[in-house]
Amino acid sequence: MKDTLKPGIRYEHTFTVPESKTVASLYPEASEFLEMPEVFATGFLVGLLEWTCIKAINPHLDWPREQSVGIRVDISHEAATPPGFTVTATVELIKVEGKKLTFTVEAHDGVDRITRGRHERFVINKKKFDAGIAGKKNT
Repeated sequence: MKDTLKPGIRYEHTFTVPESKTVASLYPEASEFLEMPEVFATGFLVGLLEWTCIKAINPHLDWPREQSVGIRVDISHEAATPPGFTVTATVELIKVEGKKLTFTVEAHDGVDRITRGRHERFVINKKKFDAGIAGKKNT
């Protein structure tokens, strides 16, 4: 982690929602999801927020040796967003506790605020993390 990884880092990322990011696409194996409205799925919204946090902090890590993984998500999903709308996600790093990072997160679809909340990430050494996963696979 570089000395520049400090609270106050902000990042904004835009993403146009394609058909492939609607509820039915989240788990196409789930017949219940196939009957749901064609709107941006909460699971993909979480992914967009994680992506935005990653983009915010990667310049402050020794990327790709150091990476971050999500460890907590606490968000609302306040409004439905149909495909074709552009979502703007805004994140701010508000706390650094060793390798644990806490962000405020928010997103808007041009009409409504669709989410707000907090997200925590943990900085990892990719090589060590992968070794741990390999060991888990072999148990």
